[in-house]
This record gives sequence, structure tokens and C-alpha cells, in this order.
Amino acid sequence: MTERVRQFLRSPVLWPLAGIALLLIANLILKPGFLNITVLDGHLYGLPIDVLNRGAKTLILALGMTLVIATGGVDLSVGSVVAITGAVAAALIGQGTDSLALIVAGALGAGALAGLANGLLVARLGVQPIVATLILMVAGRGVAQVLTDGQVLIIKHPGFDFLGNGFVLGLPFTIVCATLLYLAAHAALRRTAGGMFIEAVGDNPEASRFAGLATARIKILVYVVCGFCAAIAGIMEAANIGAADAQRAGENMELDAIFAVVVGGTALAGGRFLLLGSFVGALLLQMLITTMYNLGVPPAVAPVPKALLILTVCLLQSDRTRRWFGGLWRGKPAS
Repeated sequence: MTERVRQFLRSPVLWPLAGIALLLIANLILKPGFLNITVLDGHLYGLPIDVLNRGAKTLILALGMTLVIATGGVDLSVGSVVAITGAVAAALIGQGTDSLALIVAGALGAGALAGLANGLLVARLGVQPIVATLILMVAGRGVAQVLTDGQVLIIKHPGFDFLGNGFVLGLPFTIVCATLLYLAAHAALRRTAGGMFIEAVGDNPEASRFAGLATARIKILVYVVCGFCAAIAGIMEAANIGAADAQRAGENMELDAIFAVVVGGTALAGGRFLLLGSFVGALLLQMLITTMYNLGVPPAVAPVPKALLILTVCLLQSDRTRRWFGGLWRGKPAS
């Protein structure tokens, strides 16, 4: 067995990939045509496309959440930021703004501003990340309600609609956008020193500060990026349903993003992170949701198998669990 194979077998990404493979097999048994893809008017349709399309928003949120968690923080407000940005876009369109660039810029600016507020609370004022982002998680819904006057605002704008329902090269725009964002993030963090700086801050912020890193600025920046990613997801959400729903938009999406990051192998304690793991984790969660739909699992029961899957994958990623299984395989219980 080569060293590269050993590294792959020890990789945290292995178990989420195994989970996707098992879910894929289950779906093929339940619905033999699960992998069928049809072409209509030059656009691709099918359940695999739906899985990627619906999982794109979770992936985008997970990209920003990965960076925040890598610094030892967490952002519970991204679901509310999704609602805020959708409300900002709807408000601008409702006021007669026709420029798509201005609408998108306003929504992205709102998301970045929300991330900046979180970053300042955490990095400058020393508020615990879970408390700082919980403030915006609660208050953000109120802000979105104010922007929409407590109503579900219908959005009618052809250019904006494309951001949630359009196609590029036969694929839904959301899939193309999420893929490009992932590739850009990977290049920016793994081809430069940026990723190393983030990991250093998450591993030991004091040592990083003494080494000359601007730890506070790095933390603020990752929260701004996380807010920016939430804004993109919010734009896609509002464009997809053609409305801004301040109460339901982005509901529980912060939990899905955190689950995708953790299942993908990034430790909540901070330090090393895996963008690929977050990508695979988001896909695993969406595959599980699709499988539950195929099984006819009631929505009220759906969180239970999701929690069980996450617990199982996290246990399989644990070094102690793997040593225990290894001891049973060799006939010697691990200590």
C-alpha cells in the first residue's frame, strides 16, 4: 500500500464520500432512474442536477463558515443574513431600481456589513463568537421584517430571476456560481499564504500575534467573507422563489452550513480546515434530504436521520474510534 493510499484512507473526506456512495445506492434501489439526466431546450434536468442545484446554497454558506470555524469561531447569523439580503434586494426592486448590478451590490453590501459587525464584536470587543453572532441571528430577522414591513414581498425582475433559476452552459446558474466560488476560494487559500495565516490564527492566536500576524484583521476579514457568502446565498434564495420572506428565508441554514463543515473534517476548535470536505459535506446533506423525500419521510421526522448521519460520520472521523475499531479487528481492545 503506497503512502498516498494510506493518506487517503486516513482523510476525513473518505467517510462523507462513503456516505454519499451508500445514499446513491439506496436511491438507485428506490428509484432505478435516479441518475437519469434529460436535455430540454439545451438545459440539463434530473435528480442529480436537483441535488447539486439545491445543495449549492449550502455549499456557498459552508465556504464562508469553513473560514470562520478555522479561526476558532462560528457564525450563527448566516440564516438571518440570507433573509436580510433577500429583503434588501426586494426593497430595492420595489422602489423601482432596474439596474441588476445595483440590486446585487446593495444585497452583497448588506451581507458584508453584517459580517463586519460580527467580526468587530469578536475581534475588537472580545465578545465570544457564539454570543456575538447569536445577537445578529435574532436581530437580523427583525431587520428583515422591518425592510419587508412584515410582508412576503413578491419580486418581479427578469435579470434577478436568472440568478436563482437561470442556466449557464446547460447547467443551473447556482451550480456554476457555487463551483466557481469554490475554485476561487481554493486558489486564494491554498495557492497563497492566506490559508496558512487563517490556520495559524485558529491554532494559536496569541502565538500568531507575537509572530507578526494581524490576528484581529484576519478574524474580521473571515467574518466579512462569511457574510458575503451568506449574501450570495440570500440572493439565490430570493431569486429562486421570486419573493423575500423575512420569516422563513434562510431558516436553519446556519445549522446545515455548520454540519457540512464539521462532517467535512474541519474541527470546531479551529486550526486546519478542508474546503473540499465542506464541499463533500454539503453534497452529503443534500443527498440525505433527497433520499428522505424518496422514502416519504415526514418533514417533522427528517432532522432525526440527519442528526444520526452527522453523528456517525463524526465518530468515524475520530482517531479514538478508528483505534477502537482497529483493536477489535486485531482482537486487541484499544485503550
